Amino acid sequence: MNKRQPNALQKMGLNSPAALALHLPVRYEDETQLWTISDALKQGRFQTVQTQGLVIRSQIAFRPKRQLIVTIEDDGAQLQMRWLHFYPSQQKQMAVGAHLRVRGDIRDGYAGPEMVHPNVRALEPNAPLPKSLTPVYAASVGVSQTVIRKAVSLALQDSSMKTWLAEILPRQLIQTALPEMEVMSLHDAVMYLHHPPANANTQQLLERTHAAWRRVQFEELLAQQISLKRAHSVRRGRRAPPFKKKKTASQTKPLSEKLLDSLPFELTGAQKRVWQEIDVDMNHSHPMNRLLQGDVGSGKTVIAALAAAKVIDGGFQVAIMAPTEILAEQHYLKLREWFEPLGVKMAWIAGSLKAKDKKMAQEQIESGAARLIIGTHAIIQEAVRFSGLGLAVIDEQHRFGVRQRLEIQQRVGSETFYCHQLMMTATPIPRTLSMTYYADLDSSVIDELPPGRKPIQTKIVKDARRAEIIAGLRDWLNQGQQAYWVCPLIEESEALQLQTAVDSHAELSEILTEFKVGLIHGRLKSEEKTQLMTDFKGGHIHLLVATTVIEVGVDVANASLMVIEHAERFGYAQIHQLRGRVGRGSADSVCILLYSEPLSLAAKERLQTLREVSDGFVIAERDLALRGPGELLGAKQSGDTMLRFVDLQRDAWLIEAAQTVSEQLLAEYPDLVQAHLARWIGSRTEFLKA
Repeated sequence: MNKRQPNALQKMGLNSPAALALHLPVRYEDETQLWTISDALKQGRFQTVQTQGLVIRSQIAFRPKRQLIVTIEDDGAQLQMRWLHFYPSQQKQMAVGAHLRVRGDIRDGYAGPEMVHPNVRALEPNAPLPKSLTPVYAASVGVSQTVIRKAVSLALQDSSMKTWLAEILPRQLIQTALPEMEVMSLHDAVMYLHHPPANANTQQLLERTHAAWRRVQFEELLAQQISLKRAHSVRRGRRAPPFKKKKTASQTKPLSEKLLDSLPFELTGAQKRVWQEIDVDMNHSHPMNRLLQGDVGSGKTVIAALAAAKVIDGGFQVAIMAPTEILAEQHYLKLREWFEPLGVKMAWIAGSLKAKDKKMAQEQIESGAARLIIGTHAIIQEAVRFSGLGLAVIDEQHRFGVRQRLEIQQRVGSETFYCHQLMMTATPIPRTLSMTYYADLDSSVIDELPPGRKPIQTKIVKDARRAEIIAGLRDWLNQGQQAYWVCPLIEESEALQLQTAVDSHAELSEILTEFKVGLIHGRLKSEEKTQLMTDFKGGHIHLLVATTVIEVGVDVANASLMVIEHAERFGYAQIHQLRGRVGRGSADSVCILLYSEPLSLAAKERLQTLREVSDGFVIAERDLALRGPGELLGAKQSGDTMLRFVDLQRDAWLIEAAQTVSEQLLAEYPDLVQAHLARWIGSRTEFLKA
């Protein structure tokens, strides 16, 4: 092994025998069978084959490009092999007279049957065949399969492995939780996966449903569940300011009741139920950590406002944080409308604020003059100091990434307090994701839309009917309704050749001359976006051409039509969020998915599902299947999605069993818990404290 290889392995995180032992194969090659060249020529066009022979010709040809052509012979039969890219060392290895064992697919070449770029090893003719399948590992540049296989093999023979892979979990506990499953020991499961016997069920191995995989998956899930339950327990042990209803001599109404009285609508049954859950949470002296889920338009903001009113009434501050300035500003404008008449002073914090305005807001927050603070992630910058933060509301929390959950501690008198937390999302969390990544949080769901909300009709239309759509749009606007026209890109991309927001705005402005057409996108200055949205909401702009900057938070009751251009380029959640911008008034609402051909099977299925399904939870499950948990959690770039071997859809049945066993371990075997966590998560337990 050259000096660079250990560094390359370390870059992959393979820096210990334990890490190598858990670097499990992604697939296998069967090198346990050997065909004669004659038989290989007959059968090799239908499957990958392994054969061997003596090199009788080895030459470099130049037709049409430089290539290495090697011919082997065995018992009178010959097989030609071709390399379009090769090194001098390979040419030397395959010189005339060498005996080679080769593995690959046979196909028809210029001069007859041949193998192109087969796997090759120089061996004696009577060299024994392997007794197990050959593992193929995930690798990176500079690390060959040979190097990884050797490193893994040495790791599995390391003296520490017997202890490291020793059984920690009581066998009876696993068998009781998984009565239908063959329970292998962890040591046997890991050894089996690295070197499965020749007669192993390769289908089960590839699909990761083999008993050996199930043991590894269960252990990993169990470690995650224990971590989340411990994190939940740790938070329960912290102090937070309780906000119990105070009885006063004057019987003054609480601020939350005043707010309810001032609202021009009644809460739905689902909103009342969720508000009661949050109200009870904040009566406790430990911090609330609650996830509030509600489909687009279900009324989460008013719940956050009621929670804020309760905390402000208790003498503490509230911070509401949103991922984009346009969404944060929508919250600010809506909540200002509700809270200012009740005498609550508010502050606005965003990156685009002028230095003077930002400093003034920071001073109001630090002095405690501002009771309700709304903004973007700028709220959690060091320059912002709260006088006493009692509640942090994080909207569309998945957009901040798992690591950015707020955790603010502060001294109030002689005690240290943590603030209560309410995380909100309009992108429903699939049940399996909720059970595995949000299991440390209490969860509430608003599963009812406000009365009067009509279902949104979704239509799929070819781009070839664009002129017809624009004509229909004119009729719509003539009826006094407003509309959105959404585009996926701001500027032209040569790779995708998509119609851009700028071009669409120019085209629609030219055709619909009798209407005011606006254009909003992420590159506009904050004040320009604000003015555009104000004009649109006020009816001064009839049609708003936009990028996905309007995906969340925009609430214009009179906008009842949306056209989404190149809808095939958008994901499930994006389209579901976008169409949630219409249907917010009493008028019938329509979302038109305009697509370009050719349409892939996946895109066709996605658009048809969106046309037929309006349930956000069903769409969320489809989105999970398509994108995986890492992308939905905002953890894909960091690679820290915590579960390496578990597929949440394929292995969903294991989750409840892992939850049950984790509770038993924590209650009855606390001494085993730390050992299990150390093996599976190690230093990543810090990740779960966020």
